[in-house]
Amino acid sequence: MSAKIAFDEVEVGTELPAKSFPVTRATLVRYAGASGDFNPIHWNEKFAKEVGLPDVIAHGMFTMAEAIQVVTDWAGDPGAVVEYGVRFTKPVVVPNDETGALIEVSGKVAAKLDDNRVRVDLTAMSAGQKVLGMSRAVVRLA
Repeated sequence: MSAKIAFDEVEVGTELPAKSFPVTRATLVRYAGASGDFNPIHWNEKFAKEVGLPDVIAHGMFTMAEAIQVVTDWAGDPGAVVEYGVRFTKPVVVPNDETGALIEVSGKVAAKLDDNRVRVDLTAMSAGQKVLGMSRAVVRLA
C-alpha cells in the first residue's frame, strides 16, 4: 500500500476530515486486554478518585492511537506515517454511563517537507479541553 494523496495536490493549511471517537468504560477494558495495561486508573473509579483523578481516564496511548486515525484515514495507508509524537496535556475522563466520553480530532497540513513528506498538526479535544499537545505526524505522500 501507499498513500492515496498526492504531495503536489496538498497545500499548507489543507484541513483533514475531522473525526469523533466515542470512548466508554467497555472500550477501556477491551484496550487494557489488548495492550496489557491494567492500571486501575483506567477501569476502577474508586481507585482513580483515591489517587486524585476526577474519574476513570482513558489510556494515553489509546488516545494517541485514536487521534492518528485522522491522518491514516486521510492518507489511505497507515504505513505512510513516518513520525508521530504527542504530549499528554489533559486526561480523557470516561464516566460510567452509556455515553462515556468523546475524543474529537481535527488536523491540517502545517508544512511541506522534502521527499514528498508533509507535517500534519492534530488537535484532540475531549469535554472542551485539549487532551494532546504538540500532536504532530510526518506523512510521506504519493
